[in-house]
Amino acid sequence: MPGLMSTESHSRLLTGWGNTTSSRARVDMLTVSTARDLLLSAGSQGAIMRGLGRAYGDAAQNGGGLVLGLADDVDNIELDSERGVARCPAGVSLDRLIALLVPRGFFVPVTPGTRFVTVGGAVASDIHGKNHHVDGSFGSHVEKLSILLADGSVVEVGPEDGDLFWATVGGMGLTGAILDVTFRLLRIETSRCTVSTRRCSDLESLLAAMSEHDDEYRYSVAWTDLLVTGRALGRGILWRGDHTRRDELPDSIGDPLAYETRSLGSVPNVIPPPGLVNKLTSSLFNELWYRKAPKSRDGEVKTIPGYFHPLDSVGHWNRLYGPHGFVQYQFLVPFGQEESLRRVVSDIARAGCATPLVVLKRFGEGNRGFLSFPAPGWTLTVDIAARFDGLGTLLRSLDEIVLAAGGRHYLAKDAHMGPETLSRGYPRLEEWKSVKNRVDPDGIWSSDLARRLELSK
Repeated sequence: MPGLMSTESHSRLLTGWGNTTSSRARVDMLTVSTARDLLLSAGSQGAIMRGLGRAYGDAAQNGGGLVLGLADDVDNIELDSERGVARCPAGVSLDRLIALLVPRGFFVPVTPGTRFVTVGGAVASDIHGKNHHVDGSFGSHVEKLSILLADGSVVEVGPEDGDLFWATVGGMGLTGAILDVTFRLLRIETSRCTVSTRRCSDLESLLAAMSEHDDEYRYSVAWTDLLVTGRALGRGILWRGDHTRRDELPDSIGDPLAYETRSLGSVPNVIPPPGLVNKLTSSLFNELWYRKAPKSRDGEVKTIPGYFHPLDSVGHWNRLYGPHGFVQYQFLVPFGQEESLRRVVSDIARAGCATPLVVLKRFGEGNRGFLSFPAPGWTLTVDIAARFDGLGTLLRSLDEIVLAAGGRHYLAKDAHMGPETLSRGYPRLEEWKSVKNRVDPDGIWSSDLARRLELSK
């Protein structure tokens, strides 16, 4: 299991969701009463928090050290319906939180492509979703954080209380353990979304459609075929929408706020080493997926899980890549750097390494987080099987295109960057380090990612 479910301390081999680099650590559950003793016992490798294990790389691993989890304490959520604000223990999953909120007429302000992340992880990774161009990332909706610091003390901070708050938002758990989060919610009238679909014949038409009309919709996301070349390079499907109003709901739907999730089963842990995802199967899927989509359709009503979290209906879908796993490569380039985006798309397509899981979105304004990933521009996410020959060389060449364009990479997805790539992409890195060193001078909060990127002592 990728998450931390046990209540007893024991040694365990952990990986990220990409199932690539593994490391062994002692795992335990954190409580405030045991926090000081746990941190004192962490040893030279320190400690890191881990939620449901959905960081793709090594952000929630700590080889030779301590990995801590928090209980999914949904019973202690405090909901202020009048203000539309929730105070939520950090170990609560978005899965359980959304199931609680939707029947009450609320939705989380931001959700990524999976609901199997914790609220604490949402802050530490400053998650973004289909609505970033309108609503920003998760940290932009947070009013207060309770943080357990390396010395065992607990502090409460908000956006205007100093730099610790903004070092923690997007800080990958390296400033302290987030214990609870107070954040604003989105009011909704139904548990459905009304979605428009457009099929675009190439990258140019896809970018044009998103540039011209995205601001008319709260949510926008595109799938892009990164296995075709030539005139159809970057062809894709664009889905945009918003929460369905009650007066738009079809008569066939009874309770407007009824919410349920469905499972299509789980991928067994018996996939052979080559995996089921390869160029042949991916090309076939992409062709069928593209042809299946309508050229234009408006007014389709989908469930919240169907629109936001379609992959969550398949348990352990990451096993499809086989035991060698996969890398999820996510970057952004600023607006005005579309040619750099085209070069990346073209290079990936020529390499023939992409899988069907590709996402293109537009970002709006970023927030004040020192290591927050989103900024105005384009973000592309692509999954690549880790066994692809020449993967390291390809990714390093793509990094150069991204960095030369003034872009950067998402730490919650990263599994390959080095310190120099990080520093070139995040101009406020030294400011973040100064906060980290002030509140954690001995580097107690650490991880495999932190050591790889030289973020901790």
